[in-house]
Amino acid sequence: MFDYHMHSSFSADCEIPMEKMIQGSIEKGLSEICFTEHIDYEYPDKDFIFDFNKKEYADTISQLQQKFEGQIRIKKGVEIGVQPHILSQYEELMDKEEFDFVICSMHTVDKKDLHFGEIFLDKTTEEAFTTYYEELLYCVKNYKRYSILGHIDLMKRYGKEEVDRDYLDIIKEIFDIIIPDGKGIELNTSGVRYGLPNGMPSDDILKLYKQCGGEILTLGSDAHKPQDIAFQFRESLELFQSIGFKYISTFDKMEPTFHAIDGLLAKA
Repeated sequence: MFDYHMHSSFSADCEIPMEKMIQGSIEKGLSEICFTEHIDYEYPDKDFIFDFNKKEYADTISQLQQKFEGQIRIKKGVEIGVQPHILSQYEELMDKEEFDFVICSMHTVDKKDLHFGEIFLDKTTEEAFTTYYEELLYCVKNYKRYSILGHIDLMKRYGKEEVDRDYLDIIKEIFDIIIPDGKGIELNTSGVRYGLPNGMPSDDILKLYKQCGGEILTLGSDAHKPQDIAFQFRESLELFQSIGFKYISTFDKMEPTFHAIDGLLAKA
């Protein structure tokens, strides 16, 4: 089993050393993990600097790959927080650095922080959702150096009111761009931990991705502590299978490898 979204003390919102996250992954029987530490340029909350020392990060992963060789495979990833006006900064980052895997996420909308609900202060819930998906659509049209889209319906975690629109029309526009580009999406199981009825994205979006011809899927817990690693992974694989997906992916140097869900379930 593989967890392709987790954090360590290299991320500003996590205090757990990387080695402890690795040990927790081994205890849960995982064969491969990918650290996806946060880089969010121009994050609006100045109390959090979502960046890290790239050399120290690479060196630490290399050392731990050697230490845990034969026990678990450890990949070097990153979770970038895109915004329409800073895409060139991520182009510069990718020119300088090499990663096995890149999650393209949006944590800021209209230059406002999602975590503390600032986007909802001067917009209705529906206006905020619309702005989020329009900005994400702009980003996938204009930025290509990533592997998968992270928690594509993240807004559901922060919106305190129900919205009448399901946004599947604009999400389909996004899929019609990313699928021919060879990009995928993740199922981020943290949604349930944060009180949602399902992971992110919800089942209807996963079904739409399948209908649009999408095949590249990763599974990630978004764990910031060892006990959350691989949260609800078996249930997620069964969900994929019920929708018609046959594979999930891991990555090496930005290239996907496909693993049969049947085989993973047999071992789970």
